[in-house]
Amino acid sequence: MSLEILINNDIKSAMLAKDKRKLEALRAIKAGLLLEKTGKDTSGGEIPEEVEMKLIHKLVKQRRDSAEIFIQQNRQDLADDELFQLSIIEAYLPQQLSPEEIKTTVEKIIVQTGASSIKDMGKVMGIATKELAGKADNKSISEIIKQLLGI
Repeated sequence: MSLEILINNDIKSAMLAKDKRKLEALRAIKAGLLLEKTGKDTSGGEIPEEVEMKLIHKLVKQRRDSAEIFIQQNRQDLADDELFQLSIIEAYLPQQLSPEEIKTTVEKIIVQTGASSIKDMGKVMGIATKELAGKADNKSISEIIKQLLGI
């Protein structure tokens, strides 16, 4: 089942349950999907799965960043709303890899590319982000690469 159909079904059930907070998060996902659908990357009206995952990751990152800012500004009420939406949106991401699994994959990539210093980080990062797309966020991948290449 496509993400769009899944979101629409979840919106219907949230409306029936009168769950306004969940409905708000689901509508944010649907709005993003509609924007992607009208974009130039989609032919035939279907959104590729990798584009859907990028969108979900983007929404998760936005919610995390907003929550951090609200916490810094002592606005816990707004931070709670963002964190709630974050938990709803994260449910649509595939299972995330643990740091150990990411490290194992990155080590294999470093061996494949022959990377030995931080100068090779771009090469390793490019391959790692493609291989781990949807399974890990770029920030954690970057931190592990820096750690393994010796920064």
